Amino acid sequence: MLLNPRPDPSPAAHDRVYRGLRSRIMHGEIAPGQALTLRGIGREFGVSMTPAREALRRLVAEGALTLSLSGRVSTPELSNDRIEELAALRSLIEVELASRALPRAHIALIDRLTSINAQIAEDIARQDAVGFIRRNLEFHRTLYLRAQAPAMLAMAETVWLQLGPTMRVLYGRLQQKEPPHFHRLIIAALKAGDEPGLRLVVRSDVTQGLRMLTG
Repeated sequence: MLLNPRPDPSPAAHDRVYRGLRSRIMHGEIAPGQALTLRGIGREFGVSMTPAREALRRLVAEGALTLSLSGRVSTPELSNDRIEELAALRSLIEVELASRALPRAHIALIDRLTSINAQIAEDIARQDAVGFIRRNLEFHRTLYLRAQAPAMLAMAETVWLQLGPTMRVLYGRLQQKEPPHFHRLIIAALKAGDEPGLRLVVRSDVTQGLRMLTG
């Protein structure tokens, strides 16, 4: 009688490391230019070199990490041109997602966005940069899910991932004192069913801060 082989724990371990690192990078928990080592990741997540290496490989492929000729893996330090390019991508993709979401923007969605914006105010009061970035992306993701365009949303998340460490720098530059002004305008446009207004404020929201970094 053949026994079923024991499942290989590596895929599950790799996915856990990948998702953990991906979340930390996207939400600005790792500074631009910070190096990551297989030994350090293995120690942090309690895994061997193999799942740590595979997680890093995937994140390099997504542009979340950079790999130098010497083999050093680190979070990217974005040039002004790269920031401008990613801001333009956010503008193109997220404006379209918001527009597609508008016909499905029921009152429960608007209430949820209003609640998230109130939580952002709490993050700002605590000067919690990571909480602010996490909640800000939750605001946008919650809206864009209503677009029912998963491929487009996945593209937006890839851009967020590449910008994560830079967003932490931007938070420090902005010295936020209150929730993003454009979030309130987005909610107002959704309530009014104002597509041109919604497209305008989403474009402003996702690009204005980033362009401060290149000025």
